[in-house]
Amino acid sequence: MPGQEDTNNGATRRFAFLLDRAEATHGAALGFDELRELARLYRQHTARLARVRERADDPAAIHYLNALCLRGYGLLYASRRPPRRASATLAGRLAATLSTAWPAFALAWALLLSGMVVGAALAGRSPEGLYALVPAELGYAPEYLDRLTTSPAARNELLSGGGLGTGHRFFFGSYLFVHNTRVGLLAFATGVLAGIPTILLQLYNGILLGAFATIFLQDASLRFAAWILPHAIPELTAITLCATGGLLLGRAIALPGRQHRSVALQNAANAALLLVGAALPLFVLAAIVESGVRESTLGVAARLVVAGFLTAAVTVGGLWLRRLAHSPHRHPSWVRHLDSAASGSR
Repeated sequence: MPGQEDTNNGATRRFAFLLDRAEATHGAALGFDELRELARLYRQHTARLARVRERADDPAAIHYLNALCLRGYGLLYASRRPPRRASATLAGRLAATLSTAWPAFALAWALLLSGMVVGAALAGRSPEGLYALVPAELGYAPEYLDRLTTSPAARNELLSGGGLGTGHRFFFGSYLFVHNTRVGLLAFATGVLAGIPTILLQLYNGILLGAFATIFLQDASLRFAAWILPHAIPELTAITLCATGGLLLGRAIALPGRQHRSVALQNAANAALLLVGAALPLFVLAAIVESGVRESTLGVAARLVVAGFLTAAVTVGGLWLRRLAHSPHRHPSWVRHLDSAASGSR
């Protein structure tokens, strides 16, 4: 059993605890102060290891401290990750970014959902407000909104789909991709203004959606859900990822912490651009689904199946990234050998 001085004091237990946390999350769980503490404890224990080796009277303590110091060296000074493909590295970076940016991601979703509740409440209390909340630029002129609110036949015609040919669907999908990407990039880029425009845009997106949904709640709520959910799931997820990037930029501007504001902004921009890059395939998927499914003649059940499949795909993807971010890092064989030797001697 290692000596009392070398393994049971608080500094050694703290050193081992920080090493375990850092290895479990690839260092993402440690803040600036903890990283500085880890470096200090590493230097302290390398000096202690030298003293124990010089005495040479406690082989178990030598094995244990040697394993700790090697792990510390690998975390602080050496890269122990084996070479990976670019795609795997990108997935790992995205997973690490989401694991640290989840509060901003949750806030972006909360803003969107809160906006939907507010929009539905405003449109339900004052039908005239629907015309102010749903702009004509989206293709819903006041005259068309009048038809939708007063005519079940107009609502049925909109929800039935199938009004576009193949060529028109292609151009419609291209337009949707450009429009949705523009909305997402605006939410991202305006984050440099302390995140305030990003917050307002995310709220407005929810208000617009909530207000528009009130038109169909009276007699076609299930059909409306089947009509909107297949493309809304990837589209809203992509917009929320972009808004999360904007919130990260806003936090770096407003609350840089211990870092200089320019350094904090650069670090936030790297993470935010990664989130925007992850949103682009979702925008493409949303455009394909919106032009190919929403404008098709599929029935309610088939549309809900598509929505369920996309929900499951997004959920599984998120869980996979979460597992990737929190998967324990594998030690090289020589470190595992030292760890097992130390464990066997204790």
